[in-house]
Amino acid sequence: MSAEPIEATDALSLADPYTVPTFCVDPVEKKPLNHFLPGTPVLSFGTAGCNLACRFCQNWDISKSREIDTLSSSASPEALAAEAERLGCRSVAFTYNDPVIFMEYAMDVADACHARGIRAVAVSAGYMNHAPREEFYRHMDAANIDLKAFTDSFYQKITFARLPVVLETLEYLRGTDVWFEVTTLLIPGHNDAPDEIRAECDWFVEHLGPDVPLHFSAFHPDFKMLDVPRTPPETLRMARRIALERGLRYVYTGNVHDPEGGTTRCPGCGVAVVVRDWYDIRQYELTDTGACIHCGQQVPGVYDGTAGTWGRRRVPVQLSNPRRGSRFRA
Repeated sequence: MSAEPIEATDALSLADPYTVPTFCVDPVEKKPLNHFLPGTPVLSFGTAGCNLACRFCQNWDISKSREIDTLSSSASPEALAAEAERLGCRSVAFTYNDPVIFMEYAMDVADACHARGIRAVAVSAGYMNHAPREEFYRHMDAANIDLKAFTDSFYQKITFARLPVVLETLEYLRGTDVWFEVTTLLIPGHNDAPDEIRAECDWFVEHLGPDVPLHFSAFHPDFKMLDVPRTPPETLRMARRIALERGLRYVYTGNVHDPEGGTTRCPGCGVAVVVRDWYDIRQYELTDTGACIHCGQQVPGVYDGTAGTWGRRRVPVQLSNPRRGSRFRA
């Protein structure tokens, strides 16, 4: 898969390959969103800080930052929207740290993007009160929510948050037009017990339905959990088997090489209609509106034409003249 090379403009510029930027053009599947504008590029960015304190945070250098110079002091919403359009991005994603931290700015960027036909994506832990939750998601087109575990004790001890609030966000999104998918990072010895996974999947089917995609991702040691081993690939495959057995239709594995765990099957005829290798789409057998070409069954999601050809590329981008900014790990 190929695309034209990205060139820098006055608003944003390609980063030095040895620096870690604030902006990056990613495949949308990296958020992860497998049923939202498949194969298209998304302009991803974040700021600093977080409203959770996860001991395993993979972006701890920005989520724990106390810097006050953040992205919003350097780029206007209109400039970001214009650059996303010029770069050929179908959407922008508020990610790396939770957009709850920069909610007003994210909403302004989303509105500027909508004016140019570009959609807005929130990658969030879903830890919000009711009133701001409603206001925020009125501006969003899609979301990936981190369901970090399915016990409140994990949330209190490991993230310093509460599980019921996140479940309320998921149920709220179920009643909106926002397309959303859910990710659970499986941490050995902490949230990977089969019984907990079964309980999560049973709640999922009852409260969200079988068609909301669920991603199980592999943990790697980071921040304050350096003594915990990486998640074995078999744990992800086990979780996926449980989820499918409990009635979920779209279950994926992440952060490991697992072609079957990245495959979307038609709910009607069972044919593999989207085959992914990491973030590359190797086979695509859906119509422009997301229906199976074999039996006509609709695959839930947001589809707008043929699949994009962005592939797995990750193109760093940063402000031309940024103030001292934050960093992220992708």
